[in-house]
Amino acid sequence: MSDLSPFPGAKRTLPTRREYINLAVFRTPSGDPAMNQQIQSADINATASVTPDAIMQLGLAFWGSKTLLSAVELGLFTLLAEGPLSADVLTTRLKLHPRSVRDFLDALVSLGQLERNEGLYSNTPAGAQFLDRRKPTYVGGILEMANARLYPFWGALTEALRTGEPQNEAKQGRDLFDEIYRNPAILSEFLKAMTGLSLGAAHAIAEKFPWANYKSFADIGAAEGGFAVELARAHPHLSGIGFDLPVVRTYFEAYAAQHGLSARLSFQAGDFFAQAMPPADVLIMGHILHDWSLEKKRTLIRKAYEALPFGGALIIYDPIIDDDRRRNAFGLLMSLNMLIETREGFDFTGAECMDWLKEAGFAEMRIEPLVGPDSMVIGLK
Repeated sequence: MSDLSPFPGAKRTLPTRREYINLAVFRTPSGDPAMNQQIQSADINATASVTPDAIMQLGLAFWGSKTLLSAVELGLFTLLAEGPLSADVLTTRLKLHPRSVRDFLDALVSLGQLERNEGLYSNTPAGAQFLDRRKPTYVGGILEMANARLYPFWGALTEALRTGEPQNEAKQGRDLFDEIYRNPAILSEFLKAMTGLSLGAAHAIAEKFPWANYKSFADIGAAEGGFAVELARAHPHLSGIGFDLPVVRTYFEAYAAQHGLSARLSFQAGDFFAQAMPPADVLIMGHILHDWSLEKKRTLIRKAYEALPFGGALIIYDPIIDDDRRRNAFGLLMSLNMLIETREGFDFTGAECMDWLKEAGFAEMRIEPLVGPDSMVIGLK
């Protein structure tokens, strides 16, 4: 019986070249058997070079994704920050059932997320830097949110594609942001997720933007202040404002104090649709515009323009989609995530964003890549 497995390493199920030729039932117009053989041989060569490997790897990619998300949820990487540990010790410390611990840990090794030497497991350099909850470089907040919220919601993507409706709390008639901001536990998780999502872009923007020409900034939708803190640490001459809803104040002020920046970073409470944006030389909108409809995107850009002084700048950073809509898969998938999570939100290309800036009155615009899928669009007034 043939092995019909579609996975890499499966046994060959296609006929051999000789079998293919012998089974052929068509003839070329010339009726030349030699020509027949050449055409059929070329056809089978082309067919045999195409494999389902990439299809299967993508289709089952959620296996690896959920394995990583569960490791973050369990605190595995934070525990391993103490030093290499055996599978038995990890089983006890993480309160795991022994049945599949080795499979779980070795799967993470094979995925490049752990190292194993002489039976002891340890963090990779990236895991040590970015997945230890005790470090300021921790980016696991967004992964914790993905595990708790997005993973189950994405199971209803097909329904979202058919209805155009979000698949989160909105299915029960509740609003996403009302749910987040009224529940302290969910809010804390969300704010940490926003920090994890923004740290890479914050470092890149701190380096690439000409901050020496400016004295102040305001981060619109600042969350707990991850971006503001990184920017202030990189440029001691800057003072900054975190602008967000009133309930965020305690989180922002605690985060700024934790990093010794309370004197240079202040919080201003407000709703960016209901109130004017704070005055500053530079306004920053990171992972904000994609939450909203086109009309609301234009409103926020216009309000930023009105708040800026002459010569001021607006920085918009997001996983901005390439203009040809082919390369930035993360940006395109993020836009699908906006379908899952919001009623009107969507991600956008750099050309689209620069058009909106021009409509609002910005005189000069440019786009610059940052890190990973993120880019920034800059508008000068």
